[in-house]
Amino acid sequence: MNTMTWLLKREFWEHKGSFFWAPLILGMVMVAVSGITVIYGLSQGQVPLTMRINGEIQSMQAMFAGMSPDDYRQAVGILLNICLGAGLPLLAMLAVTTFFYCLGALHDERRDRSILFWKSLPLSDTHTVLSKVLMATVGAPLIVIGISLATSFALMLVIGTAALFHGANVFGAILGNPAFYMLPLQALGVLPVYVLCALPTVGWLLMVSSWARSKVFLWAVGLPLIALMLVKWVGYVLGMNSAAAWLATNVAGRMLLGLVPGSWLFGHNRGGAVPREPGMDVLSQALPVLTTPGVWVGAAAGALMIYAAIRLRRFKDEG
Repeated sequence: MNTMTWLLKREFWEHKGSFFWAPLILGMVMVAVSGITVIYGLSQGQVPLTMRINGEIQSMQAMFAGMSPDDYRQAVGILLNICLGAGLPLLAMLAVTTFFYCLGALHDERRDRSILFWKSLPLSDTHTVLSKVLMATVGAPLIVIGISLATSFALMLVIGTAALFHGANVFGAILGNPAFYMLPLQALGVLPVYVLCALPTVGWLLMVSSWARSKVFLWAVGLPLIALMLVKWVGYVLGMNSAAAWLATNVAGRMLLGLVPGSWLFGHNRGGAVPREPGMDVLSQALPVLTTPGVWVGAAAGALMIYAAIRLRRFKDEG
């Protein structure tokens, strides 16, 4: 356990710019831009935020004045979504950074020959590779979740302050909603689903990273896409388009898009109910995915590819 802790610290410090500073700076820029926009709007006497309630655009001043309970609840939900939407760019950045992190995790240490130093230490290949898996599937998402929650809270302060200048106190409306306090717990509850859905992509990228001598991106992305195009062509010729579509979603999609938060909704939310609290009931959309066999089959395939990456790192060395 102590060895794994130090390996995780090593991964964090070596990639602190991608995992910590990049999302933190992005979150600060988003809050700063929102604050500057609000200040400029107030200085020009403009209303910085309006909402469409029952088909009518309403300003901050009229937003909570004389509203029916249903309209009030809808307005609170929209405000919460605006605040929570701050996390979407950060989650997109998470998918990109973890993708390229896994892609170069085992290849870069062979290219710069640092693998010779790490192999001279009493560290097993299993611990080394698993530390990279944990960093990509657990460590980095936890960091981004924390930063996105802080960014959402800061954005809520900006919107609430703008509303106060227009005679509307929305802090009570937002802070009085129990879903606001449940959001961190829901984000942590979705993490196991994210880990299972990310394992096929992480396993594939690490296996390619430990095997390819060069052009790692082309091997990792080009090979599944070329195979997918061939399958689609065969499916078109043989009249088996449904099989090609299934392979695109359940094989190529899982191999390349598993690190995208919410990727589990692709192909699993058909006909599903829309959550009554928009943007809040994320668990109701994520947890049913655990009952589908495709997620567990994909996780098992990802575990096998991670094992292959461990074996390749043990025996493969460039030089």
